[in-house]
Amino acid sequence: MITTRPGHPRWHTASAQGPRSLNADAVGAYAAAGGPGIAFALADGVGDEPAAAQAARIAAAAAARTDVHKGPIEAVLAAQRAVREQTTGDAVLVVAMPAGHGGYRIAWVGDARAYAWDGTALGLLTTDHILAEYFRARHQPVTPRMEHVVTTSVRTAEAHEIGTAETTGTGLLLTSDGVHKPLTGTGIRAVLARPGAGAAELVEAALARGGSDNATALYVEPLEAADSTTVRFPVAA
Repeated sequence: MITTRPGHPRWHTASAQGPRSLNADAVGAYAAAGGPGIAFALADGVGDEPAAAQAARIAAAAAARTDVHKGPIEAVLAAQRAVREQTTGDAVLVVAMPAGHGGYRIAWVGDARAYAWDGTALGLLTTDHILAEYFRARHQPVTPRMEHVVTTSVRTAEAHEIGTAETTGTGLLLTSDGVHKPLTGTGIRAVLARPGAGAAELVEAALARGGSDNATALYVEPLEAADSTTVRFPVAA
């Protein structure tokens, strides 16, 4: 358990390997001294191999430690530089940086997601960068395989391909596809609506629903609901 400085939101994260041979998901969180708040990142390695897990760890750490004044797009690009320099693996990534109005600025590549949650309504902030979404947007037929093929990633994305969004004054949820695919929005809402539920309960529910991937969630509660910060550390791979 970790308690942060007063004024910071309560947040918690959980991760499970699931039926995969290793856990290639990773999270990062960093609050610079004197900075405006905590930056969060969640990465999901592309593939089920050590290089993918390494890429996710490197990407999440580099993104979370980027100066928040540079913004979340720069955080993704910093992750890209670090991944290209240090590993042959690749990952998808979502980054949330504090904004002055109590919300977050979001940037992402691939199919890692960010949601806003106010205790009642769940809003998807990101759009999956996957082949299926590309064809759906053009009213073309989609096959099941397309749901699993990402069109952007940390290693490959150009700056103009990085997605962006912004949210104000609500709770924030970051997930890997091992959580949001088995649960969908309805399932996520059902879990978060339970008193005291958060990241660990989402991961457990995703696996119970038959999830076949690593499952990771990072939940940041609305600031007004926070009086301390607790962290549930990821399950070891």
